Formats: sequence, structure tokens, C-alpha cells
Amino acid sequence: MFCVQMNRCAMVILLCGAAVHSFRFDGLIKYMDNHQEEYVQTLREWVAVESDSSDVTKRAELYRMMDMVGEKLRKMGGKVELVDIGEEQLPDGSSLALPKVVTAQFGSDVNKPTVCVYGHVDVQPAQKEDGWATEPYNLTEINGNLYGRGASDNKAPVLAWIHAVEAFKALDMDLPVNVKYLIEGMEETGSNGLDAMIKSQKSTFFSDVDYIIISDCGWLSKRPALTYGTRGNCYFFAEVEGPKQDLHSGVYGGTVIEPMTDLIGILDTLISPSGTILIPGIRDAVAPFSDEEWKMYQDIEFDVESYREKIGVEQLMYNNKVELLAHRWRHPTVSIHGINGAFSAPGTKTVIPAKVTGKFSIRQVPDMDPAVVEKQVTDHLHSVFAKRKSPNKLKVKMIIGAKPWLADIKHSLYEAGKAAVKRVFNVDADMIREGGTIPIARTFQDVTEKSIIMLPIGGFDDGLHSQNEKMSRYNYIEGTKMFIAYLQEVAQIKKD
Repeated sequence: MFCVQMNRCAMVILLCGAAVHSFRFDGLIKYMDNHQEEYVQTLREWVAVESDSSDVTKRAELYRMMDMVGEKLRKMGGKVELVDIGEEQLPDGSSLALPKVVTAQFGSDVNKPTVCVYGHVDVQPAQKEDGWATEPYNLTEINGNLYGRGASDNKAPVLAWIHAVEAFKALDMDLPVNVKYLIEGMEETGSNGLDAMIKSQKSTFFSDVDYIIISDCGWLSKRPALTYGTRGNCYFFAEVEGPKQDLHSGVYGGTVIEPMTDLIGILDTLISPSGTILIPGIRDAVAPFSDEEWKMYQDIEFDVESYREKIGVEQLMYNNKVELLAHRWRHPTVSIHGINGAFSAPGTKTVIPAKVTGKFSIRQVPDMDPAVVEKQVTDHLHSVFAKRKSPNKLKVKMIIGAKPWLADIKHSLYEAGKAAVKRVFNVDADMIREGGTIPIARTFQDVTEKSIIMLPIGGFDDGLHSQNEKMSRYNYIEGTKMFIAYLQEVAQIKKD
């Protein structure tokens, strides 16, 4: 009888615990719904700051943006530090202070896991004349969409993470995990100074971090997604130099071997019209496409025809969903981006350029290595150039060598992500990869040796880096709720 009573008591305690857990989550959700106008206003204030990291004339705005981030976190009661990461060398030889990196800490309970949320608040350039329907730095809501430069990339996701912790603090509730923030202001120009800062703080700021969360990405469709991989990027300059100065094509055409002809000739040997990379050995290290991965791609929500129409082309390279996604995410590709030194202004200037530089990149995937890719590309171009028997000079230089990143989707972080998505959106999350490059993910992985997850809330049609960038109000608010649910799910993961 005593045992029965004890079992009943235990059951009541468990049921009460579940009810409290549910009530606490419901209370947080209600708080968020009641404060969404405040959240939109804060995003409006952040978007109004022209934090363009590529324009040194706007550096004061970038400094101001970092101060705003620090002040926001400080007012919430966080332990905030603005970390000096040095100076940037400008082309004219002068130097300029890099924007400080904001770090913050909420909670230090050794019995709880600690997550570090990474984000950035610098943006790509934008002007109304570029084709925007609204002023890019004046957040404008139209049909539930919040239009403004940086709204999706990456100010709203950063704010969503801040609002998530802010809600716990406002309701005087204990955070289920310790939360750290690392917010930078130079991501759009290569995260200058951040790698060194991460290395220097491996045994301090990162010493008690268990997991790192990045929300600088987006969904593939209307279905919420978890991102577990990105491609790397090897960016090359191929310079061909001939005569000592530009020449008149009427006077000298037909008497000299032109650098532009050489350059176009060697660039044409990089990739075939059907998309096959022609550089010997470049695919040797590509990880095989497993049956399990093929099945995952089959289950992803993705409409090939809508994708084609959105891009505005008559034909895609692949019409099958699995093939298209595979070549977007987990196969390497070559893209030719431009030629320096060539005449590109309106009009009909008849010039033979003395020196031209072709710019192209190779998006690499596991298990490709940038150092190996550099040698393969350099050897290939010099080989095909030699066959031309040209008197001109060729120089090949790799200026970016960012590695790909791939996570273990069976890790508890991803199981927690699936549970959080299911709880808030009531659907199963798509497991996706990114075709682009987020170099900081690989830096975090290699330097801190911590587990990483990419947890996006941006929409598939947000127009990152493009005209009319937006974040939907739905994704912003519901995404914040998902972050709250995620923190609670991570709290259930047993610390190693």
C-alpha cells in the first residue's frame, strides 16, 4: 500500500513538473506575442544604421552599430565586453580600426550546458537606385514582410536570439542553459581579425562553451530547416601580361598576341558547357554520395520549377530535384566572375589591354583541401598556357582558401533542433546544406573543437545581398519562439 501511494505521489510530481514546464513555455510565448511590435521597432532602429563593412566612409556607423549591440546586451544584465581586434590595412597604405567584437555572457551555472550564439550586424551595400522598391535603411512593412538591408542577413536573427534571452529575464525565469554571444561587424568582408580573436580566446571565452549556434543562413522552402553543411571557396586571380601599355587595335591588331585572347582561352579550359569541371584531379577527393544521403535529398521539400522561375532562366543544368540539390550543395563547381583590365564602359573603345586578370572561384566540398586545389588549378592553367606558346606572362594566385564545413546530423544538437522545430511549427524540419561559404563555421570547428549547428530562421525568398531584402514578421517572431524552445531542448542534453 505504501509503495502504491509512493508511486502515485511520484506520478503526481511528474505530471506537475510537465505542467509547469508547459506553463513556463506558454508564458514565454505569450510574452513574445505581446512584445512583437517592440521587436519590430528594435529591428527598425538597427536597420537604420548603415553598417556597410565594405565602405570605409561608413566605418563610424559600423562602430555605432557595435555599441548599440553592446548596450542592448548590457541593459539585459549581461556581462558584456567589446573586444579590440586590431586594424585594417587600406589600399592607400593607411590603417583603420576594425569594429570591436561584442561578447556577452548570461549565466555561469557549471551544472548547465553553455551555448555560444554567433552572428554579425554588418551588411552589404544598398541604395534605392539599385532597384529597391523602398528605402533600404528604413525598415518598411508590406504584407507581413519587413523590408530593409540587413533585415534577414543578419540583424533579425541576431535580435531573435537576444529577444529569446530577454524574455526569460523579463519574466524572472532561470535560463535553461548558459548563453554566450559573439557578435561581429566584418562578416560581409571576410571577418577580418576574427580568426585571430577566436584563437586567442580558445582557453578563456570558449573554455566553458559546449555548443556553438550559427543562424546566418536560411530555409530552402517554406518548411523550417536545419543546416548541417556549407561549401568552401577557393578564389583565384589569373593575370596575363603582354605589352608594356595598352595598344590601338587598328594599329597593332594582328601583330601581337593579345593577353585577353590568352586569358579567355585558358578560362575556357576550367569548365565545360554542361558543368563538368575540366581541371585534372579536382574531383578525386569529393566524398561519395551515399544511399542514405540520396534518400534524405528525396524527402526535402523543394520545387525545381519554382526555383527555375525565381532565377529567371529557361533551363537549369539539372531537372531532377536530387541532382540539382546535390550539385548546389555537395559537388564542387567553377564560376567565372569577371575580368580586370578589360574595357567595360559604354561605348566602343578599340583597345588591346596590356594586362588582364580573370577572377574565378571553385566552391569546394568535403573532403577537398584548399592547398591541394590551389596546386591543381595552378598546374592546370600553366600547362594549358604553355601549350599556347604565348610570349605573354601568366601569374596565378589563390586569394581565398575557405574550407567546407560538415556536421554530424546524428548529434544531439540536431535532435534538439528537430524537437524545437516540431514544437513551434508542428512540422518536421528539412535537413539541408548551404551552397555558399560561411568560413567562420570551419574556424570554430578547427580552433575550439566544439560541436556546431546552423539554426536558420530566414526565409527562402529573403533576397540576401539583393534588392528588396526582407525578413517576414512571421519568421522573425516564430523564429524567436523556436530559439526559446531550442534552449530548453539543449538543456536536456547530457554534458560530456
